[in-house]
Amino acid sequence: MFDTLLIANRGEIACRIARTARRMGIATVAVFSEADAGARHVAACDRAVPIGPAPARDSYLNIPRIIEAARASGAQAIHPGYGFLSENPAFADACAEAGLIFVGPPASAMRAMGSKSAAKALMETSGVPLLPGYHGENQSPEFLADQAARVGFPVVIKAVAGGGGRGMRIVRAAAEFADALASAQQEAASAFGDERVLIERFVERPRHIEMQVFADAHGNAVHLFERDCSAQRRNQKVIEEAPAPGMTPERRAAMGQAAVAAAQAVGYVGAGTVEFVADNDGFFFLEMNTRLQVEHPVTEMITGFDLVEWQLRVAAGEPLPVRQEQIAATGHAFEARIYAEDPARDYAPSIGRLTAFRTPPEGGGVRVDAGVAAGDTVSVHYDAMIAKLICHGATREEALRKLRAALAGCLVAGVTPNLDLLHRIAAHPDFIAGGIDTGFIARNAATLLAPSAAPAPETLAAAALVVLADEEADAARAAAASADPHSPWAARDQWWLNAAPARTLDFIVEDGPAPVAVRREGAAWRIEAAGRSLLGAGVRAGDGAYALSLDGARSQVLAAHDGEALVLRRDGETLRLRLPDAAAHADEEAAGGSRLLAPIPGQVTAVNAAPGQAVARGDVLVVLEAMKTVFRLSAQADGVVETVACAVGDAVQEGQVLVGFAEASEGG
Repeated sequence: MFDTLLIANRGEIACRIARTARRMGIATVAVFSEADAGARHVAACDRAVPIGPAPARDSYLNIPRIIEAARASGAQAIHPGYGFLSENPAFADACAEAGLIFVGPPASAMRAMGSKSAAKALMETSGVPLLPGYHGENQSPEFLADQAARVGFPVVIKAVAGGGGRGMRIVRAAAEFADALASAQQEAASAFGDERVLIERFVERPRHIEMQVFADAHGNAVHLFERDCSAQRRNQKVIEEAPAPGMTPERRAAMGQAAVAAAQAVGYVGAGTVEFVADNDGFFFLEMNTRLQVEHPVTEMITGFDLVEWQLRVAAGEPLPVRQEQIAATGHAFEARIYAEDPARDYAPSIGRLTAFRTPPEGGGVRVDAGVAAGDTVSVHYDAMIAKLICHGATREEALRKLRAALAGCLVAGVTPNLDLLHRIAAHPDFIAGGIDTGFIARNAATLLAPSAAPAPETLAAAALVVLADEEADAARAAAASADPHSPWAARDQWWLNAAPARTLDFIVEDGPAPVAVRREGAAWRIEAAGRSLLGAGVRAGDGAYALSLDGARSQVLAAHDGEALVLRRDGETLRLRLPDAAAHADEEAAGGSRLLAPIPGQVTAVNAAPGQAVARGDVLVVLEAMKTVFRLSAQADGVVETVACAVGDAVQEGQVLVGFAEASEGG
């Protein structure tokens, strides 16, 4: 076993690897970009080496700098985590040339599986079931259109390289094919540097089932059961579970056998995942991910194995610790991915400083893998996932109850998270029943992505009690710090002469007023909110939690202040209220539709506008990329471009003007 491991990644996976390595007595070395100098993964390792500027291409994707960091630190091995260079065969080759152990599969296996089309051809010869489609080299748009017609609509266009749903389009009619192909190729080229695609029959209401496989250099290969990853938005996973609901022992055995055969076909070594699409008629090979997956913790929870430890031992030349017949599954596990993204804005990434970040305590079947802490910044340069919440129970029902409770115990402020979406999924009757398909979220968007309902009187009263509890706690602290803490002049206890203190908290919710009147009534507060009168009291309990009483009913809410806003979580739903200074805000709607603004911070990758150009509603004028997501920004109305305030390569901020339009003259 090697003594020192360099972790060529960041975020929660780097922290996770460091934790296992420390338990095994292996020293760890972190690498970090300029944006990550104070990041959590840097503190989690024994040593840390800077590797360049914030953009990933200049740091976490810079192979020479990472190899040099390993040499300078004395590391004998490199773990790539997932993402970045984890499936890059050139990186594996560079490690070998430098005399370093690459904690991953051989470069030959990555090359064999790195191309979806080549992998499918190999699987076909190995007897692994495939969907009808075209996986060849001819990329002529006309030829691909003919192949799509041969397969029969609907079809799915997929990028040959990469994954994560990028470069993927579903086409339901021949008339839609050309535009979908162009869009998929552009996104694939931007994300992976390779615009090649393949065509496959699209399975209606498919389930996404994957098998965890592991192989060593001694010819041993096993599977560690399946994971159901069907809860997806924009073809990317958000909640995974193991085992898959409704999986029969016969299909599990057949899938496991096919997955092991796929790994053995390429001489695989290490951890890998073979992904299948499944329906009532059978299962079909999708691709093989030649790395550890984001969702590997659910497999760890049901098997009791540490897959990172397995990776390190196999990379050091040790055989697998168990045989197939010794692997058993116990209970059920879920993983929910907490992203800094706004589901209501088509999952647009949300960046900024985390003014609050609270997760439930670990233990009792609850595990949190986080790569950030309160005070950290979510950057435009990297993936939007900030943490994973993993819950295990003796049964699926128990694990799901724990997941809902754990999600309700999370609080994020400073960026917009997907917590409400995750909680709504976990509480949806179809998800509770089990066996959803990959279209579940899109099909139920009306409920899962619906804006929060008008806040109930109890919720507004809870927000008022949070504000009052904070004021009282701050007053007590200020009094204690005064020269004479017992002086009545130092007290800030809401006492008024000859009157009960009363005031109105002029909350704004979704740009609408939501005033709450409060009046001291003994030791409690009389609260008038949304036509209801309630008697309440509250106290700050710490770590973002507040213990409240409303008309005798006791409850707990989570809350944090974010500038002039109050972020409140109650019963798994988030309410964002403002207590604004009206004079401090200018009219943000004055510009109307006369400008095209950047919806999020990002980098401009294409500009299709020029001054004097006539444009029609829907024309794509600017393409913006942020957090590995491509945004095609289009004209909202017919008009004429007056100014273009961006160029390819520019880094732009949210709200920045990109294109200005000439005002329409009177009479049109």
